[in-house]
Amino acid sequence: MSAPRQPLWHSAWAAQAASATLVTLGLAGCASMAPPYETPALPVAQGYADEAQPPGLDAAVTDWPAYFTDPTLQALITQALDHNRDLRTAVLRVDEARAAYGIQRAERFPTLGAQASLDRSRVPADLNTTGRPLLASQYKVGLGVASWELDFWGRVRSLQDAALENYLSTDAARRGFTLSLIGQVAQVYLGLRELDERLALARQTITSRQESLRIFTRRVEVGSTSRLNLTQVQTLLTQAQALGAQLDQARAMQAHALALLVGAPVAVPPSTTRMDEDLVLAALRPGLPADLLTQRPDVLAAEHQLRAAHANIGAARAAFFPRVTLTSSLGTASAELDGLFLSGSQTWTFSPSISLPLFDAGRRRDNLSLAEVRRELAVVRYESTVQSAFRDVSDALSARRWLGEQLTLAQTALAAQSERARLSQLRYDNGAAAFLEVLDAQRELFAAEQQLVQTRRALLSSQVSLYTALGGGSLAVAAPASAPANTAPTSRRAAP
Repeated sequence: MSAPRQPLWHSAWAAQAASATLVTLGLAGCASMAPPYETPALPVAQGYADEAQPPGLDAAVTDWPAYFTDPTLQALITQALDHNRDLRTAVLRVDEARAAYGIQRAERFPTLGAQASLDRSRVPADLNTTGRPLLASQYKVGLGVASWELDFWGRVRSLQDAALENYLSTDAARRGFTLSLIGQVAQVYLGLRELDERLALARQTITSRQESLRIFTRRVEVGSTSRLNLTQVQTLLTQAQALGAQLDQARAMQAHALALLVGAPVAVPPSTTRMDEDLVLAALRPGLPADLLTQRPDVLAAEHQLRAAHANIGAARAAFFPRVTLTSSLGTASAELDGLFLSGSQTWTFSPSISLPLFDAGRRRDNLSLAEVRRELAVVRYESTVQSAFRDVSDALSARRWLGEQLTLAQTALAAQSERARLSQLRYDNGAAAFLEVLDAQRELFAAEQQLVQTRRALLSSQVSLYTALGGGSLAVAAPASAPANTAPTSRRAAP
């Protein structure tokens, strides 16, 4: 009596599975053929011209709510981060790049699939030796690996590295756009505050000149002054009214721009306070140009693109070497369904293949040349980005310095014009001067008041520009991991 058939799960299968696992782990560590990466030399000066390092906040570690302390502005920035369509597009591009990285990363691992099949066949009687029709059945169950490339030369690894750098570059670009959006909202809000203050001055002037017109109209009626003086007063009033209408139009357009940035209708009532009373921005320390390499999101994005270009060179180089792929399966087969998992029904296939094009009309060589040229282009873009960042900071520092001096001069000029207008009015009232002198003094006083508001706004704008130029808040949040988790969701509320 024959021995009973035993279940198929035995040590041979376990040994083969272990061997396959070891091979997989060993091949996963193949080195890349990409050239070693070196950060290009800083193509700018080692310091900012004529700029000391005064005490102040480090912009990179100062998050925007700590810098922009005005409650209305904070609410607007929050709305923009939640609803701005361009920022939403940037976030979705990060999701797209992360998915592309996940697809490329999966190429390094075998695709393991379960297989089950049933084959039934009939052979006619005249085609077999038995002289009668034959019916046959075959049942198969197993696991298989389909066309897995063994990455001996690091081609797949280089493509994965390039996809990862593209993802990180896209995320840095998203953070750069977020910072830019914060700066744009702040600039437009400052523009609204400037227009509110200028409108308030214009309306006060219009009211005053309307009263002057009423007085001079009465004087003309009683014959105590000439009609020329009346027309001069009318001219001053018309000029003030024209400026008021222009400022109303400019404010409406500024409000429309703010609504577009925020991504939703907004209502910002006219302010009744001066900009320097509740919009004081803290002083910032510029640091050194080298700091921009780790603080500016656009510089980081350009560097990741440069790293991706290096990785693509590795993939192009690996294409000159043979490509080895593996197709295999392991399972059980039987003519009877109940015999699938019995001893002796084991079946397996192992089909490695190697391929190397002998003639491709120079395609691989040109692919390598293309990758090398794109690397050089990435170097140029990186250096250009660094130079642009250096200029942004330098411009903002110069504006902060010289606009500060201009503001002091504008305040002095306003005080002088106020005194001139007062003295001119006294001279006219006492008959010592013509009314034209009063008109000139009032016109210059009105212009000085408007100029002071514009200069104050420009100084605040330069501080906002300096905050964004220094990568404001870029180090205040945790940086993304070097490799994204495949299941981690991307935050819709993006932080710089």
